Formats: sequence, structure tokens, C-alpha cells
Amino acid sequence: MTPRPTVIHVDMDAFFVSVELLDRPELRGRPVVVGGDGERGVVAAASYEARAFGIHSAMPSVQARRRCPHAVFVAGRHSRYAEVSARVMAIFRDVTPLVEPLSLDEAFLEVAGAERRLGPAPQIAAHLRERVLDEEGLSCSAGVATTKFVAKLASQAAKPAPSEAGPVPGLGVRVVESAETLTFLHPLPVEALWGVGPATLSRLGRLGVVTVGDLARLEPEAVVAALGRAQGRHLHDLANGLDDRAVEPGRRPRSVGHEETFARDLHLRGQLERELTGLSDAVAARLRRHGLAGRTVTLKVRFGDFHTVSRSVTHRELIDEGPALRRVACDLLASIDPSPGVRLLGVSVSGLGSGGVRQLTLDDADGRLGWAEASRTVDEIRDRFGADAIGPAALSRADGLAVKGRHRQQWGPSSDPPAGDSTHQF
Repeated sequence: MTPRPTVIHVDMDAFFVSVELLDRPELRGRPVVVGGDGERGVVAAASYEARAFGIHSAMPSVQARRRCPHAVFVAGRHSRYAEVSARVMAIFRDVTPLVEPLSLDEAFLEVAGAERRLGPAPQIAAHLRERVLDEEGLSCSAGVATTKFVAKLASQAAKPAPSEAGPVPGLGVRVVESAETLTFLHPLPVEALWGVGPATLSRLGRLGVVTVGDLARLEPEAVVAALGRAQGRHLHDLANGLDDRAVEPGRRPRSVGHEETFARDLHLRGQLERELTGLSDAVAARLRRHGLAGRTVTLKVRFGDFHTVSRSVTHRELIDEGPALRRVACDLLASIDPSPGVRLLGVSVSGLGSGGVRQLTLDDADGRLGWAEASRTVDEIRDRFGADAIGPAALSRADGLAVKGRHRQQWGPSSDPPAGDSTHQF
């Protein structure tokens, strides 16, 4: 029996910018960029008017400003986007409990169980777009297919197109029937497949692979020889439309991290250790908020010339407390010479498990149980009085605590560093 397309991928259109335009309607019709506007800022999102100038996410803001000098730069507000995202996801869950968010602005839905009540999947996708527009004033695009990765590609095919006059409407909903899968996939560039980055693209290029169809027509052994067994088989399967991954509504994140680009390179270990205090505090707080803890700590260091190194260590015990995470991160930093100048610093935790469960050891005598209690108290104070109400003393400044959060430094430093602080930009 031919499978019906019941997987929907919904992707919000220019989500961050669209939320900003809800609050600042006077900017509608103008090229708007969300992100850091300083020399080291990065574009988080661009309106369709700005995209017409070639501006895209992850582009350095300096380059974006050169392409469109009259663009309006807006600082990102992660908390605002999260608030709107939660309401959008609630709309999705009103249709089906099988919702797998990928980020704030996109999710997979499995709607086979909702078809009797709401009609076939393409009709449900259209219904979702109407609800999001009516209830939130935002537009989104949807792809409908039998597999997750084809549904995601289909949603991209349904997107509006950029123009200086604003978005040119797209299909809105793109349906890929089971029999149409290979016809849809094979003309696409091979980098459209999940897992094909620059290095993989280069290796595939040596095999003469340009399109997904080129990859599909290769013998599996040739792909495995070029990419390795796991990646080679996976990509060859995708190129042939094979993907058995189900929508996972309870999928746990693989890692939790925070990184920051500095307004000026930092050269001293003491400066970086102070930054690690704030980064570790932020990551630990997010872990606890989601009931998680992790065993593997990774430190990321990017130098002024963009050379990037990382160091990782895996512990037997789960970590979800700022001081413990900082100690591990500082130990990792000890093996790196910061004197050339550090542009970016990041801390992440992976190997995640449920937080709050601890196997007691003799090490608990050093006060770890006290830190666990203190961390819970800190969380309660922040929940009641705000994230900046309490934090490590090392983050204290004349104007208050410089607690790091996802609303600070999300996309690079501002063009206006705080007065009196020549080495930190929060």
C-alpha cells in the first residue's frame, strides 16, 4: 500500500523580523535586519526586502550594511520570540500531540491521527497556516510528505521569494506525494540533504556529484568509500527518498550551550575566566530550568583570525551547577594560549540526562550538596525577580549584575559598548 503524506513541516516566514514588525509596524516595507549591528555583529534574520540585497542569516553585519546601507538594524529579543513561539507551538499541539519542535520557528507534525477530524494532511497544513495568521498575525510555510526530511525540503519550496518591494507569495503549502518523491528530490543540489556541509560537499564533488540524483545513482559502496559507512549509507538512503525517522514529540535536546563574541579580543586568562563564570552560570541555569544535567563539557575558543579550537571532557557525574561547570571549563582553558587574542568563547554541555538525580559520593563532603541547594534558591529568586536579580559576584559591575542570558550577545556585540568597560560587552 502506497503511504500517504502525513508528515508536515511548518516553518515560520522570517520569524524574528516578523515578530519585530508586529511591535513596530512603522518598519513594514523597509529592509529590516535583526542582529548585532557592531563590527562583530551577525545577522540573525532579515526581512524579505533585505534579502533582496543578498542579506541572509549568519552573515557578518558589516557585510550586510555594505550590501544595504539603508537597512534598519534591530537588536534581537530572544525572550519575545520564545513567548510567541510557545503560542504557535500550542496551536500545533491543538491539532496533534505529535509535534517535534526543531527551533523556535519550525516543527514537524505527524497528523495521521487527526485526519478523521480535520481532513487530509494538506488540508490540515492549510488550516494551520490560517490559524497562525489569524491568531498571531504571522505567516508560515508548510511542506507535506511521507518523511521528515522531504517535508522539510517541501516547506522551503513553499516559501515566499524576496524582493525589494516585499515578499513575493509562494505556494504556502507544498505537497510531495509518495510517488512524486524522487522526481521532487533528484533535481535539487546535493547540499540540500541533511548532513552535507562544505567538507562532505567537497568529497562528493570529487565523485562528480552535483545534484541529489547524482548521489542516488552512485553505487552505495562508492559513497561509503568516500564518506565512511554511517554517513555514506545515510546520505545515499536520503538521496533515494528513504528516511524512517518518526516525529518525536518528547525528543530531548542533545546539548545546551552559550557562546559570546566580544567587542574586542581578550588576551588575558583572567579575563576569559571571568567570562567563563557568566557563561557557566547561564548554561547551568538553562539545564536546571529544563530538568537536565550533562556529563560532557565542551569549551569553544575562536581567535581574532577566526581560527577555532575546542576542548572536551566527559565526567562520570552529571553536572548542572554553575561553579562545577566553571571549574571544568577553566581546566579546559588551561591548555589553550589566549595571548593571540580571543574573539569568541563558548561553553556547552552534552551527554544529557535527567537532572536532580545524584549518586552520593565521598566528594559530596566538599560542599556540593550545599551548592545544589543554593542553585535551587538562585533559580527561585530569578523566577520571582528576574534573571539579573542574583548571580556570581564576579559578574558585578557599577550598573548591576552582568548576568549572561540568551537575550544578551545573542548575535554579537552592539556598536555601543558600555561606558567604562573596555574588555566586556554584554
